Amino acid sequence: QVQLVESGGGLAQTGGSLRLSCAASGRTDSTNVGAWFRQAPGKEREVVAAISSSGRSTVYSESAKGRFTISIDNGKNMVYLQMSSLKPEDTGVYYCSRGTRGLSPRPGEYRYWGQGTQVTVSS
Repeated sequence: QVQLVESGGGLAQTGGSLRLSCAASGRTDSTNVGAWFRQAPGKEREVVAAISSSGRSTVYSESAKGRFTISIDNGKNMVYLQMSSLKPEDTGVYYCSRGTRGLSPRPGEYRYWGQGTQVTVSS
């Protein structure tokens, strides 16, 4: 089992920045990918970014490219999401996840989930 706890969400202004952190505990060595998903009110959960455990491979949603950066620190069992140039459409609950099936944009491919952290971007 892997337990995930997100932090770093909050209120930001358009154009601002936030850094989300995801602390993992348990059998993290059983996973090979970390990811951040976002769920806006009334919408399905969608991938924002994903990273291989080695850190060598990353994928981003089109909306995140050029603005967000995902990173992993295996020594600390942490996955981060640096968000810059925030827009109101970035608003939602951000979930950290870990999986064993490699990089994937599909939530169903991820086995472990955090409780989520709210990000609200005001216009």
